[in-house]
Amino acid sequence: MKCRHCGARLEHVFLDLGAAPPSNAYLNLEDLSRPETYYPLKIKVCDSCWLVQTEDYAGAADLFRSDYAYFSSTSSTWLKHAADYVDMIVDKLALGEDSYIVELASNDGYLLQNFVKRAIPCLGIEPTDCTAEAAMKKGVPVLKKFFGETVAQQLAEERKADLIIGNNVFAHVPDINDFTKGISLLLKQNGVVTLEFPHLMRLMEFCQFDTVYHEHYSYLSLHTVERIFKKVGLKIFDVEELPTHGGSIRVYGCHMNADIEQHSTVNGVLAEEKSRGMTTLQAYADFQSKSEYIKNRVLGFLLQHKKAGKKVEAYGAAAKGNTLLNFAGVKPDLLACVYDAASSKQGKYMPGSRIPIIPPVDISRNKPDILLMLPWNLAEEICEQLAYVQEWGGRFARAIPSMEIL
Repeated sequence: MKCRHCGARLEHVFLDLGAAPPSNAYLNLEDLSRPETYYPLKIKVCDSCWLVQTEDYAGAADLFRSDYAYFSSTSSTWLKHAADYVDMIVDKLALGEDSYIVELASNDGYLLQNFVKRAIPCLGIEPTDCTAEAAMKKGVPVLKKFFGETVAQQLAEERKADLIIGNNVFAHVPDINDFTKGISLLLKQNGVVTLEFPHLMRLMEFCQFDTVYHEHYSYLSLHTVERIFKKVGLKIFDVEELPTHGGSIRVYGCHMNADIEQHSTVNGVLAEEKSRGMTTLQAYADFQSKSEYIKNRVLGFLLQHKKAGKKVEAYGAAAKGNTLLNFAGVKPDLLACVYDAASSKQGKYMPGSRIPIIPPVDISRNKPDILLMLPWNLAEEICEQLAYVQEWGGRFARAIPSMEIL
């Protein structure tokens, strides 16, 4: 296999999680009598451009189907994050009714609805039917296509964008060069693009191996993103570190010849990545053993509490949870159910583990002793929403960055 960005041959494995079904391929009851399709989940690092990436097995059309079950609006924390971003960027770029905003992978309109309320023209580009339909019900105009160079050329003939937004999509695209070229084509001469994505540096620091799944084709450092941008005539002029998804960064980009100066923040993050050895193979060498250590701790935790007669159940049927459960080989005998607030997931089953997903209203009836929070990045939000669990002595637990009861 060759690197998706620079074309160098990939020789070095960063992480091997075995084989698993796609993390968002939730099962219906009738699916339980059928076999599932498992794909190898192996991540490699390019020692030329340092792009960490999955091997080529599953195609985007197989992963992002019309019944894609992830709706961004399920999380109140994420809705606030989006609203705060819009407040900030409207003021920062002086956006108004004469501006034009495009969001790539706009999901259910969680973000663009804030521009609609301000009467700022916008367009969402979203390939999954169910989330696109949800956005359109909120008054958000949506183009139901995968974004890339061809789509960008067509849109640019009509109107170019003052602002292009991509939150947690850059890691999800199989052809990252084509996607970035599309951004360059659709962006106005002095327009701005902002992309948010989990920072590879934090993933490695806190051993967030459960954020590895087939839908994530790339795991990104600022060093590599700067190279990808430069190849299509874009530059990064600012970067912010964010707490979302266990540690993300928001990069601000523009055309190379745009009249926008680069901030010192860019060189600061690049220097920290270099100091951590992220442009050397040694930095990637022990991630496998660290991940296996955490996996074994999770299994030990579940077995210990089962033997003690404790009822351990899970909260949040997140993709990261599916990675963890399938890597650890957890089945319903160790984890009877997963509660989730998204109606699109309730009544279904976790892929691979086949653990049933049920609504949170059943928590009070079942009274679990321990709730294992699979989306650990939302631990504060979950603990606050489900504080009533403490009424019967119930407690919360998380596996990342270490297996612990809170």
